[in-house]
Amino acid sequence: CIATFRSVDAMRKERSRMEKEQKKVGYVPTMGALHQGHISLAEAAAAECDEVVVSIYVNPTQFLPGEDLASYPRDLEGDMKKLENIPEVKAIFFPPTEEMYPDGGDIYVGVDTLETNLREGQSRPGHFRGVATVVTKLLNVVQPHKAFFGQKDGGQCIVIKRMVKELLLNTEIVTVPTTREEDGLAMSSRNAYLTKEERPHALALYKSLCLGKQLYDDGCRDVSKILNSAMKILESEPMVKPLYLDLCSTITGLPFKTGETLPKDNSVMFSGAMQLGKTRLIDNLA
Repeated sequence: CIATFRSVDAMRKERSRMEKEQKKVGYVPTMGALHQGHISLAEAAAAECDEVVVSIYVNPTQFLPGEDLASYPRDLEGDMKKLENIPEVKAIFFPPTEEMYPDGGDIYVGVDTLETNLREGQSRPGHFRGVATVVTKLLNVVQPHKAFFGQKDGGQCIVIKRMVKELLLNTEIVTVPTTREEDGLAMSSRNAYLTKEERPHALALYKSLCLGKQLYDDGCRDVSKILNSAMKILESEPMVKPLYLDLCSTITGLPFKTGETLPKDNSVMFSGAMQLGKTRLIDNLA
C-alpha cells in the first residue's frame, strides 16, 4: 500500500523515516494524469534507489493566463493504481496549493537568460520561472538522492540541471529517454485532448524532428537547411499550426543561429512545438 501525504510536515516526517532507515531515495515529480512515460520514470527510480517518492501537483505558477490550468486532467485514484505495481514506490506527495505557496507565492526562482534563450521559454514567458520555483520547493521537501525527469520536456531538463548546479542543491538529476506511442508520438497527459480526427496529424512534429535529426546524423551542420527542411513537413499539414522549431545546446540552452556551424559532438537538441486544434504539443530529439 502506498502512503499518501498532503502536508509538507507529514512528507518531511516520512522522509526522516527513510533517512533513519538509511534508504537511498528516488523522486519523480509529476502533475498527475499518469501515463506510461511517468511509469517509466518511476521504474527508473526504482531500479536505482531503495524507496521512491512520487509527487502529484498541478503547479499554477508554470501556467500562463489562458492556458489549461483549470482543465488539466486529474485522476488521483487512477494514478495510485498505476503506481501500485512498483513496490519501491512508498509515498505519494499530493499537496494543496496553500502548502506549496503558504504566503501567496511572492518569492520565485528566476531563470532569466535561460528562459529567454530557450524557444520554449520565449513561447511561454514565465513558464520556466514557475517550473524552477516549484521544483526547488519540492526538492527541499523530499530531499531525494536522485530526481528523475523525462527528456520529452527537454528545455525543462536543461533548466533544472542548471538550477540544481547553481543553487548547490544536493540532488542528482537523472534524465530518462522519452516514452513514445508505437507510431512515435511522445506520450503526454495533454494527448488526451486530441480528437480521433486530430490524432494522426499529431505525428507531424515528430516527423519533422526525425528529418532534422537524420540530416544532422548524415553530416549536415547547416542550421538553416535543417530547420527549413523540417519546417516544410509541419507546414504541409493543414490542421497544424507550427509554433517553432529550434536547434540549441543541450548544456546551455543557447540556440544555434542561422549561419552557424553545428558541433559534431551530439550536444545538440532539436526541439519544436505546434498547435493542433486545442492541443499544444512539444517534442525534442537530442
